[in-house]
Amino acid sequence: MLEHLARKLTRKEKQGSSVEFDSSGPVPNHLAVIMDGNGRWAKMRNLPRIAGHRAGMKTVKEIVKASDEIGVKYLTMYAFSTENWKRPREEVDFLMKLPQEFLSTELEELIERNVQIRMVGSKDELPAHTLKALETAEERTKQNTGLQLIFALNYGGRKEIALAVKDIGTRLQAGEIDLEQLDEEMISRHLYTSDIPDPDLLIRTSGELRLSNFMLWQLAYTELWFTDVLWPDFTREHLYQAIAEYQGRARRYGAV
Repeated sequence: MLEHLARKLTRKEKQGSSVEFDSSGPVPNHLAVIMDGNGRWAKMRNLPRIAGHRAGMKTVKEIVKASDEIGVKYLTMYAFSTENWKRPREEVDFLMKLPQEFLSTELEELIERNVQIRMVGSKDELPAHTLKALETAEERTKQNTGLQLIFALNYGGRKEIALAVKDIGTRLQAGEIDLEQLDEEMISRHLYTSDIPDPDLLIRTSGELRLSNFMLWQLAYTELWFTDVLWPDFTREHLYQAIAEYQGRARRYGAV
């Protein structure tokens, strides 16, 4: 699968320096992406915001393929936050239709690629058609053993932690666990991502330098990479650039 990447891929940054992605080097086991900039991309072209979201969906397809080809095992894409409900109703309705639209056209190819589809986040507020599309995709791909494509939908990091604390508190009250057993590992086991390793690399597009309530617990030692590129313009070459920088970093996890 990596034959077409057997040589080092190079990309020139704006400053003129050369960035190399070594296909034989370390690749993030878990890549997380905050897909930002769809609205601004549309505004720059005098288009409605939903046009930016549709363009961004094409980028999702390309980055899923690229991540699969280079050996990423988990790819989590921040698709809709718990705060995004505050957006205009027309935009929210469109965003809730995107999973159905994306999966209706891409599911068969994802199955052929041995991709497993999952969702993390709260299902309670999701429209029935959105939930059905995701649950169908999860069911049809649950036996797949390749890349796990994880959509963070109606997801909020603070809510996730609060729910974990509530679950643990309930177990404490019931006498199922002792207070002395409460540690970081126990909290991790009560998160949406209990069986998913923490991200190795986080990419955020559009130039914003914040986490926006995304995986606040899991990103404690994740390498962060930000780019000014808007999500619909993000290409596999930008992905390679991020991984090249990741390969050049020393991950010490607080040690020397």
